[in-house]
Amino acid sequence: MAQCVQSVQEFVQDSFVPMVAVLCSEEAERVTRKNNLNFAELLRPFCRLTSEGHIRDPNNQVQVVKNLRICVNNVVTSPNTAFSPAQRRVLNEVVLSCQPQEGTATNVITAGDCDLNFSDHSLKASAPWYSAWKETLSEVSASKHYTATTPWFEAYRENFLQSMPASEHEFLNHYLACLLVVSSTETVPVEQFLKLSQEQHRIQHSGDYTNPKWFIPNTLKYYVLLHDMSEGGEQRADSVYEDMKQRYGHQGCYLLKMNSRTFSAEEDEQIPDPWSQYLHRNNLQSQLLLGILLYPLSDLNHDMVTKGEASNSLESHPLQLDTASSSGSLHTLSAVNPELKKGARDPESLAGGAGSHGASLTLNDHDHIRQFIQEFTFRGLLPHIEKNIRQLNDQLVSRKGLSRSLFTATKKWFGGGKVPEKGISEPKSTCGLLYPPEAPELQIRKMADLCFLVQHYELAYSCYHTAKKDFLSDQAMLYAAGALEMAAVSAFLQAGAPRPYPAHYMDTAIQTYRDVCKNMVLAERCALLSAEILKSQVKYSDAATLLIKMTSEDSDLRSALLLEQAAHCFINMRNPMVRKFAFHMILAGHRFSKAGQRRHALRCYCQAMQVYKERGWSLAEDHINFTIGRQSFTLSHPENAVTAFRQILTNDSRQTATQQGAFLREYLYVYKSVVLGNEDRLPQLPLPCIHSSATRVYFGHERRLAEGEKQAATHVSLDQEYDQDLAAMWCHLEEQLVAAANRGIVPATFQPTQCCLNSQTDNLRFPLAVAEEPIIVEVTFRNPLKVPLALSNLSLLWRFTAEGATPSEEKTTEESAGEAVTNEEALTEGVSSPATARLRLLPHSTGQLNIVGVVYNLAAASSGEPTPSSEGTDSSALEVMVVRGRQDLKIQGPRLNQTKEDKMLVRHGQDRRLDPIITPPMPLMEVFFLQFPTALLCGEIRKAYVEFCNVSGGALCGLRVASTHPDFFTFGSQTTTPLTPVSPTSAENCSAYKTTATTRQPGSVASETLVSAKDFSQLSGVMEIPIEGGTLQPGESTQLPLWLRGPDQEGVHEINFLFYYESTTKGIKISHRVLRHTVFICASRSLSVQASACRSSVPPHHSVDEKGSGGTLVFVDVENINTSEAGVREFHIIQVSSSSRHWCLHKCINPANDKDCKLTSRERAKLCFRATRCKPHQEKYTFADLNLGNERIISSSTPCGDFFFRGCRPPQPQRVDGTSSRTSSTNKSPASDISNIVRKCNELDLNIIVIWKAYVVEDNKQLILEGQLHVALQTIGKEASSLTPKEYLFRKEAQEMALLKFKAEVPAPVALLSAELSQLIKTNLHYPETYTHPFVQESLCVVPVTLTLSNCSSAPVDVLIDLRHKSSSPESLEVHSSFTWVGQTQYKLQLKPLEVLCLTLRACFLQAGVYNLNTPRVFAKLAEQGAMCETSQQAASPALIIINSARVQPQGDVLGLLD
Repeated sequence: MAQCVQSVQEFVQDSFVPMVAVLCSEEAERVTRKNNLNFAELLRPFCRLTSEGHIRDPNNQVQVVKNLRICVNNVVTSPNTAFSPAQRRVLNEVVLSCQPQEGTATNVITAGDCDLNFSDHSLKASAPWYSAWKETLSEVSASKHYTATTPWFEAYRENFLQSMPASEHEFLNHYLACLLVVSSTETVPVEQFLKLSQEQHRIQHSGDYTNPKWFIPNTLKYYVLLHDMSEGGEQRADSVYEDMKQRYGHQGCYLLKMNSRTFSAEEDEQIPDPWSQYLHRNNLQSQLLLGILLYPLSDLNHDMVTKGEASNSLESHPLQLDTASSSGSLHTLSAVNPELKKGARDPESLAGGAGSHGASLTLNDHDHIRQFIQEFTFRGLLPHIEKNIRQLNDQLVSRKGLSRSLFTATKKWFGGGKVPEKGISEPKSTCGLLYPPEAPELQIRKMADLCFLVQHYELAYSCYHTAKKDFLSDQAMLYAAGALEMAAVSAFLQAGAPRPYPAHYMDTAIQTYRDVCKNMVLAERCALLSAEILKSQVKYSDAATLLIKMTSEDSDLRSALLLEQAAHCFINMRNPMVRKFAFHMILAGHRFSKAGQRRHALRCYCQAMQVYKERGWSLAEDHINFTIGRQSFTLSHPENAVTAFRQILTNDSRQTATQQGAFLREYLYVYKSVVLGNEDRLPQLPLPCIHSSATRVYFGHERRLAEGEKQAATHVSLDQEYDQDLAAMWCHLEEQLVAAANRGIVPATFQPTQCCLNSQTDNLRFPLAVAEEPIIVEVTFRNPLKVPLALSNLSLLWRFTAEGATPSEEKTTEESAGEAVTNEEALTEGVSSPATARLRLLPHSTGQLNIVGVVYNLAAASSGEPTPSSEGTDSSALEVMVVRGRQDLKIQGPRLNQTKEDKMLVRHGQDRRLDPIITPPMPLMEVFFLQFPTALLCGEIRKAYVEFCNVSGGALCGLRVASTHPDFFTFGSQTTTPLTPVSPTSAENCSAYKTTATTRQPGSVASETLVSAKDFSQLSGVMEIPIEGGTLQPGESTQLPLWLRGPDQEGVHEINFLFYYESTTKGIKISHRVLRHTVFICASRSLSVQASACRSSVPPHHSVDEKGSGGTLVFVDVENINTSEAGVREFHIIQVSSSSRHWCLHKCINPANDKDCKLTSRERAKLCFRATRCKPHQEKYTFADLNLGNERIISSSTPCGDFFFRGCRPPQPQRVDGTSSRTSSTNKSPASDISNIVRKCNELDLNIIVIWKAYVVEDNKQLILEGQLHVALQTIGKEASSLTPKEYLFRKEAQEMALLKFKAEVPAPVALLSAELSQLIKTNLHYPETYTHPFVQESLCVVPVTLTLSNCSSAPVDVLIDLRHKSSSPESLEVHSSFTWVGQTQYKLQLKPLEVLCLTLRACFLQAGVYNLNTPRVFAKLAEQGAMCETSQQAASPALIIINSARVQPQGDVLGLLD
């Protein structure tokens, strides 16, 4: 806003000052030209009086005149009645040349939540938008309304007021006096005075000249004798002056001595130059007369341009336009107005030449000039004005007494009425009404103007008010508007403010000037004065409204300046209106642009951006940035234009696609000009947006696809999505492999291999890359625009530091083929869709590589529709729109949250994924799979082949593999591997098992084989790969068989392999490498095997075999649960085998006619086998094979034995024994001892292997599938299954239910002992099934019965046998029970461990019938234990005996008893 050094009263007072004309003789002009000045310019710095003057008003009251300033001008007779285009052009140049000064202090206004900066400093951070206005305005109040200054507006206003043309309706700018200046060197000075006096009279009264205009007919003539002290003749000058005083009076003349300075004596004396600050404020009338600029604009232009055109103002802040703006505006001035520039260089046309001003004057001369002005004013001008005021007052009083009073009374009686002061009625005549010079209305106006000029504002207001009424009565609207204007100003300037400022007077005057008189110049002057007065009264809203009303289409410059002032009024209000400020600054910038004031337009838009920035008004921001970009580019600041256009493109714009396309073309065009000027360094491109955190880096070759039947290992690729759980799984597998390679210890320096780095991986350490292996960087681009973008020639920008060398300069991948090569890509990015580009680097030497950014060509992709900018253009024009630039890849690491400082502050760690360390070359292995299935039956055995290829230049060794499913595959055991064909093609119909032809004989026993577990090595999760020699040379490949077994559970299984290998060269940074492979196997249901075991009831001495004591029966139920999904027709159980260190299957006791067990869908087969104990062998397993067909599969060889050991890992007995022994030694609880003894008693540890074949029809061909299922029998009496056992589910539910109990129930130890001790003793009764006895001859029948007692435990047991028990079971009640045991009825025995004891008992029967002999009660307890428990016989079947009665023969013979 305009900020004057003087007060508003002083500003208004200085706007209307007494006008004094100057007429000089040629000799006097010569004297003043020595100082590069004319006489009027010589007086200008001294025209303000430093002392007070006095006049007397018509009432003889003394009126003090303070701080009076007079205006002295040369007489110019050229017509100048209105503002011409030349005058407007000069005003335009005045505004253009005035720009913010460089180095000015920070000028910040706090308005609302915005700190608006109007200088060259940065914008302060703003508070939230909803903060209170009054609180934020306190800074302004404390700083005494320190507002932003607009010197261009002040310069415009001053020049505008000075260039106001003289008008007939007012006399303020009419000349009151004329200075007649003659040099003392004239021959006859008095004659020269006479000539000048006559010339002045001719100009004023001849009627030939309309300009200049004179205030009163009797103009004051003041005679000045100019004496040049350097030329001598001072006495003559004094004598001439004495003659002048005699002729003109001492109050009408003056002797002015000057040019006293001698250059020889005072060369070093520094005399101030008070004229420089006044000379650029030119008399516009003189300028137009000469057609040139009188101030040294060319010199100013040259100085300001040389200060530095390249200052980047927008880089630091949008409002910092000082140096650059000044230089640019003068470039524009030079280009637009070369004739003005040429005229400014003409020494004859300038007021003073190219030298300094006042060079011949001394400080005493300055005082002489100042004294001359004071003498002229106090002795000549003020008395002259006082005299004329008295004369006019006397005339008005004399006329008022008769004619005016009569005229006024007539109007009152006959309806003249009083014209409203606040409005304007429709005029009856036009504003062209002219009064004659002697009209009493004009005399009142003259008197008012004279009083105003000598600061007698009270009398002036009274006269203006009177004249206003008369003018309105006569409908002289132009005169009335002038009277209203000056009446309002006089009321404001009155000391003590007896009446308020009549703003409605000004509004009426402005409306009259603008709408009735069509005189925008006078309306503008009136608005400028009123706005300053309103602002001084803190009526900013009224001032803003007034200024906005004055905007029109006839003058863009005036509208721009007034809109800018209105905008400043909005932020100086009590409640600042920041958004209105910004909006009107935008309007001002637009009008500045239309007026050709590009610098000011740019400044207005930059100031408005401070309000609109980051407020969510994206459309307004786009418009402002677009205008800033265009203006900056027009003003030869392409860097600033690029910055502004970048803001449009990077923000989330809501513009239409067409508008965005236009923005993009503008940006590319401007950017192209910047690049052409500076090709050394590529600047940053804003499009497209790079999602730096989504950048992924892949180290190593991309995997080869399948070659024919070969299936390559999947490994890691950029096409795979990162999964945290999978990464942890791979890390766990790698730890297992590293531990296996380092004797079971994971080194402290171990770091898991990361082939692909992304935002979720651990990137705190520098990744390791291998020389001669590519590095692939995937960069994610996002197009924020609605128009497609075309990217081409993409390449990486990198910096490489060799070991022991200094870092290199940044290079792109096409600059140095010796260090890296690139795979450039062309990428067309769609609308709002992310796109990725994969760029390659191939390092050739070791060192540190830093990937800095991406370099690419950017162009607007053609959408298929012709655009206005591209129609009619050739291909070369389209190529210009393709620019090349760069974007840096700056990845922010994860936030640190370890220490307290990290949690208190926001700290981020390092992300090193783009800074790999290049290590020496390493071996590289590729793995291929042949005949690898994708679907298997549960338990199916399939043979595949795996091929290992060394594709590098170094040998590799130490091949290992780990898997999440180690029971899924095996490479076989070298000692037990069958002799199968090595080539996969020759093994299509061959069995995966090692088989021998045999014929099954009824009652044949199993063939047994002893195998050590060491023969099947690598029972852990890590398996060594048995390649020949253990080393794979460069370029060498080897092929190994791989046996697979389908998972036991149906469904899709993800199986992961991790291959491990090392380099034969030790001591390098990368100790090992890994290769990943993932397969998905779909497992279908095949067979369900359920097995159980129970002790045989046959006594040992009655058993057929001679192995061990007694035996165990094993029942195997096999069910076909396949639903024919895979085309399986039927299953054949071809063999049942067992593997254990303690037990083995001895023979099959099924009927002999079941030679082959064939099962179709949902069929079930029951098999029964007898198992016997094996001879003890250390750490050796007994494999027993019972084939059900004509071929025998050797289950102890590969792959049957391998999958047994990998799938059914039996518990280690040593650990159990050790644990039990330690437990028994520390805990002497009898319950735990009994439990351990009973558990050992019931332990079986027998593994059943069911081998089957399935016949499948596929592609009209019948295939034979093989497989095996495992069932582990651990305990006698408990059923085991190849599927998930149901007991496990029940037990899990029971445990979950137990968790809900608040207090655990203490189990009864007696019940536990009864249940366990009932299994210690096995009882058996041996007796004849039928016994015949002659009851007629002998009433008692005694039958011998043998009771066999078997101790099943490994501890001595005390047994109590009681024969007095009568059974009450329902089974016993169904038969006759009237028998008794005779002889000893109770026995107490002790059985040694595993001892078998037979007792002979006698049963006595009284009659024939069927009897149940299973009535003895057997009690058992461990030796040295006090508890007795009855053995449970409820599950045993009744021991029935048939007693027959023998018939008596006629001959009297008695039949004997049958044994």
